[in-house]
Amino acid sequence: MNYLTASLSQPDTNTNTETNTTLFRARKIALIISVAMTVMAPNWAFAGADHQQDEVAEQHQSATNQQLESHGILLTVEQQQLAGIKVSLISQQSFNLQAVATATLVVDRDKTMALVPQLDVRVEQRHVVPGQEVKAGQPLLTLGGVAVAKAQADFINAAAEWDRVSRMSESAVSASRRLQAQVDAELKRAVLEAMKMTPQQIAQLATAPETIGQYQLLAPINGRVQQDQAKLGQVIVAGMPLMQLTDESHLWVEAQVTPTQSESVKVGGKALVGVNGRLLEATIIGRSHELDSITRTEQILVSLANPGHVIHAGQFAELYLPDEKRGGVILPDAALTRSADGDWQVFIQTSDGYEATEVQVVERQRGMNLVSGIAANSQVVTSGAFLLASEQAKSGFDIHNH
Repeated sequence: MNYLTASLSQPDTNTNTETNTTLFRARKIALIISVAMTVMAPNWAFAGADHQQDEVAEQHQSATNQQLESHGILLTVEQQQLAGIKVSLISQQSFNLQAVATATLVVDRDKTMALVPQLDVRVEQRHVVPGQEVKAGQPLLTLGGVAVAKAQADFINAAAEWDRVSRMSESAVSASRRLQAQVDAELKRAVLEAMKMTPQQIAQLATAPETIGQYQLLAPINGRVQQDQAKLGQVIVAGMPLMQLTDESHLWVEAQVTPTQSESVKVGGKALVGVNGRLLEATIIGRSHELDSITRTEQILVSLANPGHVIHAGQFAELYLPDEKRGGVILPDAALTRSADGDWQVFIQTSDGYEATEVQVVERQRGMNLVSGIAANSQVVTSGAFLLASEQAKSGFDIHNH
């Protein structure tokens, strides 16, 4: 018992030595691993940062690609002006390039007024020049003369007499005398109106007789001064035109068509007018239903809007008539370009810019193209499409990716 106890309490030198050696080795390995982790940690951090940068770059490229796919070509106003880009509203209609007639632009007679005083007048002053745009009520000429003074004096006297008679009681003046005074005053007023005096000018004349002898000819409508023949000091006899005012916001088109072409013409139907590369949709408002004895053609009258006054009366045009057998729209050569794969394309203006759309060319004649594949009421670039195609090629944008 004592021997056993003594043996247990006695330390084993060999065992302690092995334990110490094992602990030393473990600490040494832990130290090596710790140093290695310290050295490699920055590299791992840099690798993680590079990976994040790659992800950011990929996301940026993806966003750029999505932008190219969802947005068209964007140009500044200056770039559009330098490129000469023009956009036209195209609606889906049926036209035939074979059914075309030579036409002439003329003034819209419903928006044109000839200024023709029905009394001899003398030109005292000029306030406008030929071709000037004027507003309704703007002075054009100051007119006068002996006939003008006499007509104004006659009205003043007749108006005063009617004013006196109208204030008298029925018992003091007969009905016939009352009627005669009223008719005489209105007759003299009608003479002044025939001289192109306005109701306001006539009313002022009655209260200010010292102004007789002249008056200002005012513009009755908004328009452009045309056929201006008035010269200072010139006496224009009654019935001779002084000038003409034309509102060019609308024009008429006169065309001569063959009996075969007129078969497809319906009043109220649509037509297409080509003027200097511009294509404008118009409405057929009349036809003569009578053939010219020499040309054996019938006259067609078409009305079209002219915003911005970009075309003018007297210009020649081409009138494309409707054709129920063919569908599509007519575009000039300048509106068509080739895509990267060689197909025909046009550029349509949208809220995201100019977007390319492939189309099919059905027929080509005299610089015009009957095409299909364009949605109704599209804003199509009819001039300057070549620049847009160049920008498209630079960006490597493919319309098939839409």
